[in-house]
Amino acid sequence: MTHDAPSVSTALSPAPASEQGSTPTSIPATASTTVSASATASEPSTGRLTGIDLARGLAVFGMYAAHVGPDPSAGGPLGFVLELARGRSSALFALLAGFSLVLITGRPHPRTGRAGRQAVGRILIRSVVLVVLGFALTALDTDVDVILAFYGLTFLAVLPLYRLKVRTLAFTGAACALVMPQLLYVIRQSIDNGDWADTVISWDPLARISDTDGLVELLFTGEYPVLTWMPFMIVGMVVARLDLGRAKVRARLALAGGGLAVLGYGGSWLALRLVPNAHATVAAATDGDSAASAWWSDTVGYLTDGTPAAWLLVAAPHSQTTFSILGNTGVALLVVAACVAVTARMPRVTRLATPVAAVGMISLTAYVLHILAIYVVGMEEATAPALVALLAFIMTAMLLATAWTRRFRRGPLEYLLHTTTRVTRHIK
Repeated sequence: MTHDAPSVSTALSPAPASEQGSTPTSIPATASTTVSASATASEPSTGRLTGIDLARGLAVFGMYAAHVGPDPSAGGPLGFVLELARGRSSALFALLAGFSLVLITGRPHPRTGRAGRQAVGRILIRSVVLVVLGFALTALDTDVDVILAFYGLTFLAVLPLYRLKVRTLAFTGAACALVMPQLLYVIRQSIDNGDWADTVISWDPLARISDTDGLVELLFTGEYPVLTWMPFMIVGMVVARLDLGRAKVRARLALAGGGLAVLGYGGSWLALRLVPNAHATVAAATDGDSAASAWWSDTVGYLTDGTPAAWLLVAAPHSQTTFSILGNTGVALLVVAACVAVTARMPRVTRLATPVAAVGMISLTAYVLHILAIYVVGMEEATAPALVALLAFIMTAMLLATAWTRRFRRGPLEYLLHTTTRVTRHIK
């Protein structure tokens, strides 16, 4: 199985200006729309951030690399870059999803009253649509672990938090990162040692309709369980409350990202060496060549026979541990800070990066089309053909996205998703 399917909902379908609390004026896709440096911390700009679109576009390319690119075992600089994309791209998507959720529900101040109820209605409808779309893509039976259904449900899980203040949100995100992986471990152990999950699945209409394990899979047993993906979206909500137009804020964001990356990956590296027999236990429980990479890379392999407690010490991107959440969140924050800084300070680089940002603007369409393309043509394993396929996917996405966003505000699927939410206008 491959990872790094993209995020969902508003992250894959960026909210247009009219849904972000800004003026409904259409903003050209090629224009830089970063926040103004003169914006105050209490009233950050509410227009689309080109830097956020740029980060989202990079996450799309990271997902392409994980799905159709060469295997990281190719080694060398190429293998290192490909390994960096795995797991961390999906975490970046999740963080940006939380950012966009706040744009829809009100930035800098949460909407209340009728406007708040309508915004919540839009999120609810988007989430349901993406769960359905996710299961439909999963039914194609490609080798990609489609993430849309997981993200759709994660949106519902974090939606009640949208009115919280920044510090409360940050505390909640930190608490989830510290607690949820341990809770998930206990739940998965109970599933392995009991039959209660089978009973739930047998009564779950979603499981019967989708021919999957339904809510049990989305919450606990899938590749992107809601319990351990909530922290990414919550951190994205925190970032959305910040005034990214200020250089000091961007610098602090980068420092926080660097600190979390060191804490996550460095903490795992130390734990695996200081805790007696931890390294050997992880090595024995996985199908990888060695556990030496467990502190940062998926090359450690997959669990083959149960999950030992020592697994909680690894930071491999898809390990669902506290260390992995901290490290992946740190990398995501560094990417966001860098992209926003580039679009705020380097107009020439921003213009050159326009095709990448364009992909970020229509990321739902770019994701779904790439899954359909994989379904039609398959996935190559050899390094050379896989590299050619990856470059073809990236170039095609940039060309189509650039051409489309020059004429339209939304991508085709983004428009359809937006249309389904129009019914919320009737909410009183």
